[in-house]
Amino acid sequence: MMEEKITHVEGLEALAPLKSSVAIAVNGSRKSKYIVQWALEKFIPEGVLLFKLLYVRPKIIAVPTPMGNSIPISQVRDDVATAFRKEMEWQANEKLLPYKMMCTRRKVQVEIIQMESDDVVNAIAEQVARGNIHKLVIGVSSRSLFSRGPNLSSRISGCTPSFCTVYAVSKGKLSSVRPSDSETTGSTRDNCSDTSSSNNNSSSYNSSSEWADQSSTASYSPFSSLSLPQQRFQALKTMNQALLHQRMNSKESIVIRSLSCKIGESDDDTSSCTSYSDVNDFYTATSSFGSLPADNQSYSTDSASISDFSSVNISFELEKLRIELRHLRGMYAMAQSEAIDASKKLNDLNKRRLEETIKLKEITLKEEEAKQLAKQEKEKYEATKREANYVKECAEREAAQKREAEAKVLQEAKEKEKLENALVGPVNPYQKFTWEEIVSATSSFSEDFRVGMGAYGSVYKCTLGHITAAVKVLHTKDAYRSKQFQQEIEILSRIRHPHLLILLGACPDHGCLVYEFMENGSLEERLLAKHNSVPLPWFERCRIAWEVASALAFLHKTKPKPIIHRDLKPANILLDHNLVSKIGDVGLSTMVQSTLSTSYKETGPVGTFCYIDPEYQRTGLVSPKSDVYALGIVILQLLTAKPAIALAHLVEKAIENDSISDVLDEDAGEWPIEETKKLATLALRCTELRGKDRPDLDDEVLPFLEKLKHIAAHKARDRAQPQAPNHFICPILKEVMDDPNVAADGYTYERKAIEGWFKENDTSPMTNLPLPHKNLLPNYTLLSAIMDWKSPKD
Repeated sequence: MMEEKITHVEGLEALAPLKSSVAIAVNGSRKSKYIVQWALEKFIPEGVLLFKLLYVRPKIIAVPTPMGNSIPISQVRDDVATAFRKEMEWQANEKLLPYKMMCTRRKVQVEIIQMESDDVVNAIAEQVARGNIHKLVIGVSSRSLFSRGPNLSSRISGCTPSFCTVYAVSKGKLSSVRPSDSETTGSTRDNCSDTSSSNNNSSSYNSSSEWADQSSTASYSPFSSLSLPQQRFQALKTMNQALLHQRMNSKESIVIRSLSCKIGESDDDTSSCTSYSDVNDFYTATSSFGSLPADNQSYSTDSASISDFSSVNISFELEKLRIELRHLRGMYAMAQSEAIDASKKLNDLNKRRLEETIKLKEITLKEEEAKQLAKQEKEKYEATKREANYVKECAEREAAQKREAEAKVLQEAKEKEKLENALVGPVNPYQKFTWEEIVSATSSFSEDFRVGMGAYGSVYKCTLGHITAAVKVLHTKDAYRSKQFQQEIEILSRIRHPHLLILLGACPDHGCLVYEFMENGSLEERLLAKHNSVPLPWFERCRIAWEVASALAFLHKTKPKPIIHRDLKPANILLDHNLVSKIGDVGLSTMVQSTLSTSYKETGPVGTFCYIDPEYQRTGLVSPKSDVYALGIVILQLLTAKPAIALAHLVEKAIENDSISDVLDEDAGEWPIEETKKLATLALRCTELRGKDRPDLDDEVLPFLEKLKHIAAHKARDRAQPQAPNHFICPILKEVMDDPNVAADGYTYERKAIEGWFKENDTSPMTNLPLPHKNLLPNYTLLSAIMDWKSPKD
């Protein structure tokens, strides 16, 4: 049993099979268009409004791969096979879309039926039988000279069920018809009745029946090699010969033979059947035959025999011939119309050929222009390539010189480091001091050596190993015995930050910590007590605020456990001899106990009143936002030099009343009002009651303070420093350089300024001459001189 897969890809919903529907077998070629057009012209006038397009696709047995080979469909996944089948159905849909549009334009219903089979003949035959199709239109397939056996159209006609009438169309014209059983039976019955009515004896009845069978066989043999007009003339010829053979005498046979010869000539030559001259001659001959007994005297003696022949049957046959003649005339008119259409199409094709010729000339001209342009582009490419090679060689030479210079600088740095290590000696991250050394250095903790007292112990100034240090002696007796104390000493001794007080060593047996000594004391002393010291200018205070914030950010990012200070205040911010600030008292119980957590719960209160986070006081949860709160209070004190009690409320009222200048510290100098107001607003945001309302230290606080520090540094430099030497000033910015670099022209520039110049220029800013390269070499000698000039003089 043949496997067949029928897919209704698109079209109308399935309709009940009716005899008024017509099926058209198409294969997607150019000839299929003429087959569909013929069917529409033929059956729409007859009232047929449902057409079915039958299309047979080869059976899918393999799936192609991108490499060009194929994989059997049984070896691929089901989803891949389904997707490939859908792709094939979609391609067939696109191929059949023009035929569907032809039917749609004629306002008829159309249904597309796709069949998947390797046997086209059986697939169409089974679909006709299954769909109860009574009219099938197919194309006449071309037949090679050397081919044997019936062609595809003949095979389809032979296998199609007998209840279906098959129409074969070639080049838009009806080539042959294979009628259904109902049509064949009706035609045979009519012929037999006519013959029996004209003959009463048994011999004539048998002869007529034999003639009817022959006529039926000759007229309706499935797709004989004769065309439709030839089949009809052959049938008439056989009928006349059978009727006249028994009745007519020898003289009448002469007339019939002449008539038969005329019909035979038409039968042998297809073109003569369709020409007007031959058809008219044949019509004249048949008319003469009908009036022969009355007009020709030579046949007068045979009039009785001819009347016996049954003039009724002869008139019937002549009427058939006249109908056939009218049909041939109609076909001739149709052929003439098609010839006119072909002539018009030929003229259109000639016109299109001229247009294509003009377009071809234009394309040729454009091709020549493109070749010239390609030639020019190639020359430009060669020139650019040569230039690129030259630039590459120059870059390689400069890179080699740069590598040599870097290697030389690295070697010098290593030698310098070796000399420093030889002079200073190895630095231990944590140095242990004995109790006797600490007692001796502080003269048994004399009051003359005590420089301060904190919440956790007293601080003494002493000298240990030729280094001036500050020794902090803890009050708690058991703190130095705990494992946590030992662990924190190990971690704090390795913390290094420019603005964190360095832990030089410790005496674990007696709970003593040794820090570096800060000459200018604490920030609280300079702001509040002052001790007759020089007041801090406003630009120094902005710098100190940035330094404290950067140190806090470093503590919050310490690994493996972040550190929260929890006791940030001006008393714990110390100043060295250059007024550089460092946070001290990064003391015990400041490390978050759980790794990677941002807060933890502390049962006992830690810190100083007015600097403690209100959320920490309420919930007991400490987090990095607790240090942000304390930082906000410290910034407000830097601005106002007032105690921390109710300071936030005071500054907030001043900002609301636009009188911020009334609360600023006048001893700091002339504050920049706009920048100061923004700094005060940021500090108030840091002192919000809820931690989530405070700004982030890294994302908001530090960027603003850094920007403010640069502004303050420029204004402070213009105010505090004397006139700088000319070689300290950048030729582009006209300011003292912070990062001097030597360019290829031999002049020294600020790095950012000369890099910005190089983005738009290839020449020297000083000489306006082309530069051989754009490499920069740091001028460390000039940088050292500028730093010495900027540093405050004792």
